[in-house]
Amino acid sequence: MEKLTNKEEEIMHALWKVERAFVKDLMPFFTNPPLHYNTVSTIIRNLEEKGYIGHRTYGNTYEYYPLVSKESYQNQFVISKLVDNYFDNSYKNLVSYFAQNDKVSADELREILRMIEGGSDT
Repeated sequence: MEKLTNKEEEIMHALWKVERAFVKDLMPFFTNPPLHYNTVSTIIRNLEEKGYIGHRTYGNTYEYYPLVSKESYQNQFVISKLVDNYFDNSYKNLVSYFAQNDKVSADELREILRMIEGGSDT
């Protein structure tokens, strides 16, 4: 799996949100700054070539859908790169950072620990 550009990620986020869409259905997601229809269409074709999305044909129109889940992409690129680049490849350092900067409470840390130990799936 290849890392996506920022614009490709934006389009994937929109597609993950709606699950299936024609290019015209994705346009409202790109208003700040607005993207041109042809730009979105080109990026979608690139995403398809990279194996991130597929399509279903309706005459001359294509309905697109993700082939890669958001979770799969996050696991491979977002989370692991964050941990590698900013936390010395240590998830312990990542959790410690959030705890020290009041981004996660003691109760949330206990819940995470229960999840790790297999005591809760929530």
